[in-house]
Order: sequence, then structure tokens, then C-alpha cells
Amino acid sequence: MAMISGRFYRASIAGAVLISLSRLVLAQSVGLPAPRLLTTMPMGGRVGTELEIKITGEHLDDLGELMFSDPRLSAKRKLDPTGKPVADQYVVRIARDCPVGLYEARVMTRLGISSSRIFAVGNLNEVVQTKPNKSLSTALELPLNSICNGTISDRAIDHMSFQAKKGQRLIVDCATRGIDSKLDATVIIADSTGRDLMVERRGGVLDFTVPKDGKYLIKLHELTFKGGPAYYYRLGLWEQPAGKPIERQASTKPVNSFSWPPLGLASQAKQTEFEPNNDAAHTQRISLPCDIAGKFFPAADVDIFEFEAKKGEEWWVEVASERFGLPTDPAILVQHVSQAKSGTAENLTDVAELTDIPSPVKVSSNGYAYDGPPYNAGTSDILGKLVIKQDGLHRLQVTDLFGGTRSDSGNIYRLVIRKAEPDFALVAWGLHMELRNGDRNALSKPIAMRGGATIALEVVAFRRDGFDGEIEIAMEVLPEGVTAHGLKIPAGQSRGLMLITAKQDAPRGYSNAKFVGRSKIGGQSITRPCRLASVAWPIPDSWGEIPSPRLLADVPVSVSGSDLAPLTLTSKTPLIEVKSGEKITIPLVLKRRSEFSGDKIQIKAIGAGFDNSPKIDLSIKADTMDVVIDLEKLKTPPGEYLIAFMGGAVAKYRHQAELVSATEAASQKMSIEVKALEAELKKLAGDVQTAPPAKKDQMTKAVAAMNSKMKSATDALNATKEKLKRVTEAAQPTDIADIVVSEPITIRIKPVEKK
Repeated sequence: MAMISGRFYRASIAGAVLISLSRLVLAQSVGLPAPRLLTTMPMGGRVGTELEIKITGEHLDDLGELMFSDPRLSAKRKLDPTGKPVADQYVVRIARDCPVGLYEARVMTRLGISSSRIFAVGNLNEVVQTKPNKSLSTALELPLNSICNGTISDRAIDHMSFQAKKGQRLIVDCATRGIDSKLDATVIIADSTGRDLMVERRGGVLDFTVPKDGKYLIKLHELTFKGGPAYYYRLGLWEQPAGKPIERQASTKPVNSFSWPPLGLASQAKQTEFEPNNDAAHTQRISLPCDIAGKFFPAADVDIFEFEAKKGEEWWVEVASERFGLPTDPAILVQHVSQAKSGTAENLTDVAELTDIPSPVKVSSNGYAYDGPPYNAGTSDILGKLVIKQDGLHRLQVTDLFGGTRSDSGNIYRLVIRKAEPDFALVAWGLHMELRNGDRNALSKPIAMRGGATIALEVVAFRRDGFDGEIEIAMEVLPEGVTAHGLKIPAGQSRGLMLITAKQDAPRGYSNAKFVGRSKIGGQSITRPCRLASVAWPIPDSWGEIPSPRLLADVPVSVSGSDLAPLTLTSKTPLIEVKSGEKITIPLVLKRRSEFSGDKIQIKAIGAGFDNSPKIDLSIKADTMDVVIDLEKLKTPPGEYLIAFMGGAVAKYRHQAELVSATEAASQKMSIEVKALEAELKKLAGDVQTAPPAKKDQMTKAVAAMNSKMKSATDALNATKEKLKRVTEAAQPTDIADIVVSEPITIRIKPVEKK
């Protein structure tokens, strides 16, 4: 087992890590070094073109191939005139058949695959900001129907100018958070003198009708005037035909969107909500089942639908809106409608009130503090059961609880009412440590394996329409030397774990894995994909910055092939059999590759049937240790179980320690060479003094050549000494706290034989 690249999660297990580290964790780092791709410039390109990009990142040692989540994008290193790779630069080719949209970009490094950065593909001309444009006089000229790739500087306003004609309808759309940028943009359309005409501060789009021919400006700045490499943007300016709906630039998906849409749902709704339908005198008649597309527009909009239903019918009602990435909070009220005895007034009886879908697992109390992950599998959308209590007319009212003052036609929703169609959806993320300093650095880590490491992903199930079956989770198509074992999601529960293990001698490799969940519904075996979530940026201190979690497009898994895990924890016996109610002894084996702070760590058994086992003190300096678990106290029934042990430790990590010995050897070899040259030079100098006149000139030239050779060797020796100094400093032991996960262990509990 080993140190993992994710972080921790729930109090039941995170407590073991938090308690064991609370006395050790002061100011040391959290999470072993991981490669991260931070920026590309530009951050997108046009279909069917080739472009040069420059990247930046963290721990990108031995930079290799730049890869994308779709094979229709490819890249090669940019070469200088001598044929050598230019540092951090690539040439990207976008195939003509590549669809417009967003793709993951990653680089292969010494430590494995990096975290991803969004790369956008569009169908407009691309412009790149190459020089400052912080004033009216230096405004970047932007042609219509183009995208500008730029970066905002601290306390600055970018200016772009364009020519337009009276009556033209122009759209200005600035992609930022939706392409992993930290920029909260304020976008302004101004006249040629810089006077503001339209302003957008909430990430919306500007729909501008040109008042007269002439020159106009776009001014762009961060909401609080922050700036830097992480504050980049893709500003789109294009013509839009009158009456045609606006199609904005693509955006990444929020984590909770993994639960939408239901399997088999058509891409377009069968019906459309129409106005007026906002009071009892103006309702929209529908029949069940139904699939309706609607809008929370204008402000304070109320949409009312009426349908006939019979007593005892059961329907499932689902609304999607917030899962589209919109700032909405749908609510539904269903009432039975009957006539009063006089026949003139209505009697309304509440049947159901439906609101938010809670997260299936615990999340941070404020979304970003240390008491839970910032990932939220819940949503302010709706999924609920509607039981009809009496025959007759029913009225369903849909509102947006946040829509009282918002008048945005882009705030759409999809209402689906159906008979039960039990199913599930899955999402997973790396575990993190719940530390008092709020450090969430590991939340943005890729699945980049060290040899001998086991990492854990938390897997969360969204259960639809009453499905409560057991879910087996699996990861397939892995690099050589890597295995994966899923700790299943028990019936009626929402959480499991995926353990990924790299053998100590696993070769360097990469694979786009297949991550799935399997179960049975109505007697049929079904398989559903598991999406992966990550935080877009490393955040050393979450008290100063709110994380930005999103879904990834794929599941990349890599192996370093060089770096090893500080600790591997295994069972001497991978399969252990025991009778029900007995005590089970698990012989653990520790393989250390690092020094550690403290003498012991706390670990805890994880996995269905063993989650309630007590914490165990593990001697970090021992080579073996027997762990005893009392099955009688756990009340674990007979069956076969897959478990692991999890805890936390502070390793004295040495980064690329192997470079120290290699550089020392190179320095010693160069030192010997210099000494040999010194001796040879000294001999030549003596020979010149005694050489006959006829050979003196030749000997003098030999001395000069030797001096030149000596200088080159001395320069090389000094360079190796400087390198030795650098690598020695870099390899100094650093306290790094991380999660420890054992390799999986199979426990087979046999029933007690009846006498």
C-alpha cells in the first residue's frame, strides 16, 4: 500500500487521519508532489487549424507528450532551428472533423500524467493577445466573428476595439470559469471614447444592437481587479441573426450534473412550456407521462400545469436546471383541485411539495472548509415521488426560489414526470485530508501512480426512482502493472471506494481507463459509467480561496516508472478465511522507502461489513504487525468481503533523491578528468621550456589547445558542482502529510456449522 494522491472525506474515516496527524501536522506540506498543467496560451483553437501553444505548470520534470481527451486533437514538441525541443512549447493540430467543444489537455512527465486544463475548439477565427492593451490608445483590434485569447494583469483593464454598422446584432460572450480560469469577468461595451453602453458582471452574455456606424470598445477586467496567469479568458464577438437564440461558448460541467440526464431521455423535450401559464385562470394542460422544456422567465415567473390522475397512481417527478450550471433553485407544489359545493370556488389540497436533492454523502459545512470535501453530489434540482391520493384534476406549480429578481431567458429547466424507472448514476473523486489549515492541495491531483502505491477514490451513487440494489464498481483498461479493486456500494447505501494499486516495478505507462458500476435491475444486469471529478486549481489554503470542482471528460491513469511510494502496506495473506463470530488476525507487512515523523500512525479498516471496526495504532517502524478484528463485535454476517486499511502519515519525502548520487558520480568523474588535464598541462608547460627552437612553436600551440580543453573541463566541473548543489537542496527531506492506503485484502467469513 502507499501514500495516495487524493485526499480524505467523511468523519467516520477521516477522524483516523485527523487524530493521528493533529500532533504532527504544523506547517509541512500536504500531498506528495504531483504534476499539474496550469495554463496554456492560447487555450483554444479553430477547427481544422494548426497552432503553437506555450504551457506552464508544477512538477513538470522531464516533460513529454501533450495529450488530449479526443484523438482528433494531437500535438508535437516545437523544435528550434537545430532540431531540439523548445522548452514548454508545442504545435497542436485540430482535425477538420473535430467537434466544437471542450477537451482535456494533459502532459506526460517524470511523475506520470499531469492534471488537466481545458482546451477549447471553436469555429471562429482566433486572435491572441501578444502585447499590452490596457488603454484606449493600445486597444487590440478585434474583427467580428472571432475569439480573443488573453490574460488579465493585476489591477488592469483589457481593451479591444471593433468596427460595426448600425442595426447589427452582436454577441459578446466571455468564457472564464467554464474553461478553468479564476477570472470573474466584468465585460463592458463602450463607444469609441470609452463611455459605457452595456455592462455584464455576473458571467452573462451581452446582446448588443449597434446604434450607429463606427468604432466600439470592449473593456474587460476582473470583478475585484485581480490578475495574473491564472486569470485568462476567451472573449467571443460574433454577429447574431435577429430572433435567433444565443448559443454561448461551451462550459465545463458541475460535479452534480453527473446525475443528469436519465438514461434514454431524448436530447430535446417532447413539449414546451408556453405563456401565459402563471395563475389558475391561465394553466397549461398536460397528460402524464410528460417531458417539458421551460424557462424561469421573466423575473418571479410561475409556471402552472394541470393534469388528470387517478387515486393510487405513483409518478416520479424530476426537474433539471441547476445541473445545467445555472443559478436556479427549482421548487414544485402539486395540489388536488376540486369544486366547492357552491360550484363556484376551488378547493386546493396539497399533495406533494418537492425541493432539493440532498448530497448522498457528507460534504463541507460551508462548501470549502476542512470538515469535508468541496464536492457535492446533491443539487437544488428535484427528484421525488408523487403518490396520487384521490381521482381528479391536479395542478403542478414550478417556480425558481432564486428567481424573484432575475429576468434571464437563459434560466431554463426540464420537467419530466414518469412511471418508476429505477436506475443509478456514479461519480468519484480523490480522497483528501481534513486538516485544520484547510489545505486542499491534493484535490487537484491526477491519478499519477508511484510504484508501490495504492490510492483511493470515493465513489458516490445517485439512486433514481427507488433503486436500492447493491452496486459493484470496477476500473478496467489500466496501464501495465496497475490493478484496481472496487469496495462495493452496499444495497441501500450511497458510498463505496475504488482502490488503485501500482506494483513497485510497474513500468512507466498511461491509459485512459474504463470506470463503471454494475448492478441488476428487474433481473437484468446493467452497467453505468462512473464520472471523475476534480478541483481545477491546487489550493494550498482553502480559507483564502474557494475551490472550483468540475467533472472530467475521461479517467486517465498513469505510472511514473521512476518515483516510488514512501510506504507500501500489504497483507502477508491476501485471502483470509474465518468463521462467523471469531476474531480474525490480519498479518500486515510494511515496506518503507522513507523516514517518517513519529513512531506510529492510526489506521482503520474500510469496506462494507468492516467500516465500524475500531482504529488501530500501527508501529510505523515495524516490518510486520498483526491486526486483530473481532467479528462478534462487528456482527458481520457470513460472506466474502473486500477491505483495506487507511490512515495518515507524515513522510520525510526526498524529491528525486536519485539525482544526488548520479550528479555526485558525474562530478567525481569530471574532477578526475580535470586533475588528469592539470597534470598533462603541467607536463606540456615543462616540455615547452626544454623544447628545441624548431619545436617550440608547435609545443606552444599544444599548450594553448590544452588550456582550452582545460577551461572547458573546468567549466563542466563547475556546472556539475552547481547542479549537485541544486539537486542536493531539492532532495532535502521535507515533511509531507498524506493518506496511507493498504492493498486490498479479501476476507471470507464462513457460517458456523450447526450441531
